[in-house]
Amino acid sequence: MVDVVDKPMTLQEAAGALGVHYMTAYRYVRLGLLSARKSAGAWQVAEADLETFRNRAVVVEATRPSAPWAQRFENRLLAGDANGAWGVVEAALTGGAELDEVYLDVIAPAMESIGARWSLGELDVAMEHRASAIVARLLGRIGHRFARRGRPKGVVVLGAPAGEVHSLPVSMAADLVRQGGWDVSDLGVDLPVGSFVHGALETDDVVAVGLSVTMADSLVTAIGTLSALREAVHPGVVLIVGGRAIRCDEHAAELGADGYAPDGRSLALLLDSLVRRGPEYRAV
Repeated sequence: MVDVVDKPMTLQEAAGALGVHYMTAYRYVRLGLLSARKSAGAWQVAEADLETFRNRAVVVEATRPSAPWAQRFENRLLAGDANGAWGVVEAALTGGAELDEVYLDVIAPAMESIGARWSLGELDVAMEHRASAIVARLLGRIGHRFARRGRPKGVVVLGAPAGEVHSLPVSMAADLVRQGGWDVSDLGVDLPVGSFVHGALETDDVVAVGLSVTMADSLVTAIGTLSALREAVHPGVVLIVGGRAIRCDEHAAELGADGYAPDGRSLALLLDSLVRRGPEYRAV
């Protein structure tokens, strides 16, 4: 007997099966609640995905803090659905998530999962690049919300050394540090040593410099950058490293940094503690 493959239904048919208006079903897709894919310009829903939607009662679950926003966000990214990804962000915020939680508990896990799946050969690099482009646009839409009123605590310079091409961690860290009351000079990624030093010296009132190191191949350039910064900047400037390639505080110290911050939230907290202690806290 030949197996019969279920034919995907249109979104209109899925709405009818759910007993809701088409626009309601469309909203479910945009929020990442109902899995769907576009084919020839039209949304299609697999019967199995429709049953999953029904059985999990995701419409009710979406109003709860425990809603799996990261998975829904990842689904929208992989579908190339920028509007739907933004809808998930809005739904998470409406559901009570804070801005830093959207960055660290929704966006970051989704991108880490996509990166891991690409490295395992499950996804083509085009999908990873498309997801990164969508997230970059979303950060542009939400980033201004991290700004705080009042006098800043000081200036923090952020960037990534030569060989590092992942800009999203730097951008997200910059917003999270701004939320902590700091001015941020974001130098971007893949910076030669001399350019990184120039950027750090160009800005007045710098209290800390942060390096994002996501790839093990960039550790050597990170060491060189930290060494050059140590020689060039004021003795009171704190040097901090973070990213997937940095294992722990001890590893950060071995590279020549004063501190280690695994994410932007940790960086903001570390800045408050390290900078108050002054240059005598430095590892060297």
